[in-house]
Amino acid sequence: MTVKVQKLKPEAIVPSYAYPGDAGLSMHALEDAILAPGERHVFHVGWALEFDRGYVALVLDRGSVGAVHGLKTLGGVFDSNYRGEYNVCLVNLSREAYEIKKGDKIAQLVIFPRAEATIKETAKLTKTARGAKRFGSSGR
Repeated sequence: MTVKVQKLKPEAIVPSYAYPGDAGLSMHALEDAILAPGERHVFHVGWALEFDRGYVALVLDRGSVGAVHGLKTLGGVFDSNYRGEYNVCLVNLSREAYEIKKGDKIAQLVIFPRAEATIKETAKLTKTARGAKRFGSSGR
């Protein structure tokens, strides 16, 4: 599949894979920011995409930024018919402020095949071994 990228801002860094075989395209900050503990910020990346219907682009955490520094992406579902500027909403879940500099990799964009569900209302659902058991239902 070919993905078309339109730069909307001259300083934008076009998304790219860091290594052959990677699932995620790197998304880069266009601004400097300091995220205090508990603070969230929307970073615009300066580009828009066009890709085939039947796919969806999801903004996901970068392993190092999330696991090491406590930053988490919020939202980030981009449909194939969206032509506006992409963005990354980050929240700092750590106890320390985190500095992001212009050009830093802040998230990754993964393009997945998408299924379109047919919704059918029903009075009863099929029974399963799990049923309605919630968190921890399978043990530790």
